[in-house]
Amino acid sequence: MKAHTQETQATMTPQKALNFLKEGNLRFQNNLKANRNLLQQVNETAEGQFPFATILSCIDSRVSAELVFDQGLGDIFSIRIAGNFVNQDILGSMEFACKLAGTKLIVVLGHTSCGAVKGACDHARMGNLTALINKIEPAVYAVEQPKGKELRNSSNTEFVDAVAEKNVEMTLENIRSQSVILKEMEEKGEIQIVGAMYDLSNGSVTFYE
Repeated sequence: MKAHTQETQATMTPQKALNFLKEGNLRFQNNLKANRNLLQQVNETAEGQFPFATILSCIDSRVSAELVFDQGLGDIFSIRIAGNFVNQDILGSMEFACKLAGTKLIVVLGHTSCGAVKGACDHARMGNLTALINKIEPAVYAVEQPKGKELRNSSNTEFVDAVAEKNVEMTLENIRSQSVILKEMEEKGEIQIVGAMYDLSNGSVTFYE
């Protein structure tokens, strides 16, 4: 499989880009990697890059977007930060990726048992981590009390995963409300912005379209 070119990127649509990721995740789940020569892709992308998607994910070592979607060099922009939230710098990176570099899809990828989300559920306070946790805590407050559960902390796995999903949802809202460029591109059908959750237990990605 060759790296994407300006021509292949031009034929890409938001839905086609989403389908590419879904197919890649199915390959990952079944341990069937696409046949690609990474060294060849190094040479093919030396003069330029034409990715089809931009993925915001957590820094968790088990959630590498390139791996879980079985993508190669030059295929996707990968933005990673603990808790997969957005700030001005990340929004700027997304605007560059979509408006200038031509990607057709933005995916906000959360995951189960997220350590950053657990920290937010426990209202952890430690150095610079405190400011990061503060950005995730709105999702904690937005999740209703789980039925039959009293604990709203990291010991309640159902609560943690509910907060992780809410965090993805709120991040999508923040992208649209804080970036006029991306919102307009989505409204024109030039890009699609979707959320997703990666399950650490089986490698599957569930998209929220």
